[in-house]
Amino acid sequence: MAFLKRLGFYLFGLSIGLIFLSIFLRKKSEATGVEFCYFPNCRTLKDIRSKPLTYSGDIRAMMDNEQLDSLMISYFLTDGKVDFKNSDTKSKPCRTYIIEADVNKKKAVMTVRNCPDSSLIDKVKF
Repeated sequence: MAFLKRLGFYLFGLSIGLIFLSIFLRKKSEATGVEFCYFPNCRTLKDIRSKPLTYSGDIRAMMDNEQLDSLMISYFLTDGKVDFKNSDTKSKPCRTYIIEADVNKKKAVMTVRNCPDSSLIDKVKF
């Protein structure tokens, strides 16, 4: 009888723990807007997105000519792949990153200067 009593306590505690765990993990999911970035690509893009964006003269001209829009820039900064091999990650104070993405079934490359207080979108090549 002692074994069944201990098993009951164990199962009761396990069920309460699973309920708390499911509530905690539900709050941490992407459905609530929280994301976990552990890989370098995700962390770099999240750091760039978290700062105010500024645009170079070339980018402003492309936006005025409707060759580029804010949705495309947002796509680069959420779904793009950072090319760390060709990026200058050691420069001070602003690091330069090359971000590649497939835009309208074409390969496009964006150059971003990531400074401590802002991010400058320098150029985009289609």
